[in-house]
Amino acid sequence: MATVPDRPLGAGWRRPGFRSPTVWEGPLPKGRQIGTLTGMTIYSHHAGDPGLDYDVVVVGAGLSGLYAVHKLRGQGLRVHGYESAEGVGGTWYHNRYPGARCDVESIDYSYSFDEELQQEWTWSERFATQAEILAYLEHVADRFDLKSAYDFLTRVNTTVFDDERGAWTVTTDTGATASCRFLIMATGVLSATNKPDIDGRDLFAGETYHTGEWPHEAVVFAGKRVGVIGTGSSGMQSIPVIAETAEHLVVFQRSPNYSVPAGNRPLSDEFIAEVKANYAERRRLSRESGGGTPNAPYPKSALEVDAAERKRVYDEWWNRGGYLFAKAFPDQTTNIEANDTAREYVEARIREIVRDPAVADMLIPTDHPIGTKRIVTDSGYFETFNRDNVTLVNLRETPIEQIEPTGVRTSAQSFELDMLIFATGFDAMTGSLSRIDVRGRRGRALREEWAAGPRTYLGLAVHGFPNMFIVTGPGSPSVLANMVLGAEQHVDWVADAINYVAEHNATTIEAETDAVDSWVAECSAKASNTLFPSANSWYMGANIEGKPRVFMPYIGGFGAYGNICAEVAEAGYKGFEIS
Repeated sequence: MATVPDRPLGAGWRRPGFRSPTVWEGPLPKGRQIGTLTGMTIYSHHAGDPGLDYDVVVVGAGLSGLYAVHKLRGQGLRVHGYESAEGVGGTWYHNRYPGARCDVESIDYSYSFDEELQQEWTWSERFATQAEILAYLEHVADRFDLKSAYDFLTRVNTTVFDDERGAWTVTTDTGATASCRFLIMATGVLSATNKPDIDGRDLFAGETYHTGEWPHEAVVFAGKRVGVIGTGSSGMQSIPVIAETAEHLVVFQRSPNYSVPAGNRPLSDEFIAEVKANYAERRRLSRESGGGTPNAPYPKSALEVDAAERKRVYDEWWNRGGYLFAKAFPDQTTNIEANDTAREYVEARIREIVRDPAVADMLIPTDHPIGTKRIVTDSGYFETFNRDNVTLVNLRETPIEQIEPTGVRTSAQSFELDMLIFATGFDAMTGSLSRIDVRGRRGRALREEWAAGPRTYLGLAVHGFPNMFIVTGPGSPSVLANMVLGAEQHVDWVADAINYVAEHNATTIEAETDAVDSWVAECSAKASNTLFPSANSWYMGANIEGKPRVFMPYIGGFGAYGNICAEVAEAGYKGFEIS
């Protein structure tokens, strides 16, 4: 249970932003003067310790960070942010590779906190491009004057908690430091790029790119021999675009992945008007759902219907497009026999598309149940391998031995290239945090605390690291749900927790050891009841050498998770020590 000081509140004027009235006796509190009442000067308690530079520091200017700045500023807090990039957008600032799109429908992958914003912004396509998503986030930042809170081109190197002051000190690569009461790590879960340590990696003399760090200027493929290493989401989205103009494209594939056509299309005026008229209900259904979008699976098991009905359902979800195919039936990722029916359906589809049976064999995964790695949303990926200018190299049969100045040498042959693209993804979920030296009580290092895998309470807090909150990180639904609504849910919860701490004249809020232990066990138990741990996915950290194999997201569902967080708050922040 949460522990709070035993200080009953008296009757009197109400402090702004607080639910309980307070009478001040003795010296006036320090803070920011906001007005007077019957001759009494009123101060906002939110102004905090005048000895601190800020009440809150937010690390990151992506979806989560921007909303955190907006929400907490609205509570009268002094908020400052740091962002390593030149502008806002987070993942969508950096991932400019050709073909980059979101795999959640645009009308759902958007903020819900402001009705005017929902009504004024109109998406052009069902699955928006990176450029359109970034334009949207820039619009939000400008509309709510969020950029003014940030130091851009500033990377946070260290964050250190001072036990005596109950405050954090943040140090950046520019040499600047700042002190704050609360620290919000909105660092993103797909932002720390992974560039594998291949022999000779840095010897290549041609153009080299990583899909997660794509340049802002145009990259020309025409007339060039291009190699792409990696067939995850960024590889599968970019390969069809590159193949259109490249002289020749060589795809180096270690692990084939399942992909479903996006079924992308422009959004009609009629459809947009209908969505905007019913946004409130759409958002309600999304928040109560398993994945943060208003999509419900077929009501019966895949094994409870006959073959004809099963095919009809799979046809429907295939035509819907994208990763949601994994949710056509409710037991697809919990029952291997049900999963087999989905796998067989998609395999047959791939063989229909790819003309060369030997190439189709190489493109069909055999190492994981379908949906236990995120199903990619593509635009013509499998069709690309029918082109004469595309070669698929199976690295499991002929692995890369070395990258040379002129290209890539496998165990079977050498490929001369003009351009080499690493589509090798991210150190997901924890990578962006592990690259910052985070020190909690008595100098405890977060990297050491998480050496065997991330340990959080609700995915929000870590024992030994008071007043630090992680947004959409490990231990929360995170990448298994709509990240925008997930960010809103987390930030709203954090904002209320900060209010609660202030109301009780406390200094710190910290996850208790037992609460962390219980939550880690709960997340593990939920995952073990599914097929997900059987896949060597980035959900498990399997793409990073030496990283512990732990299923990192909470898989119990977005709606269920939101209810748990609300119950914790309603019980006086059960599982937190407030002191």
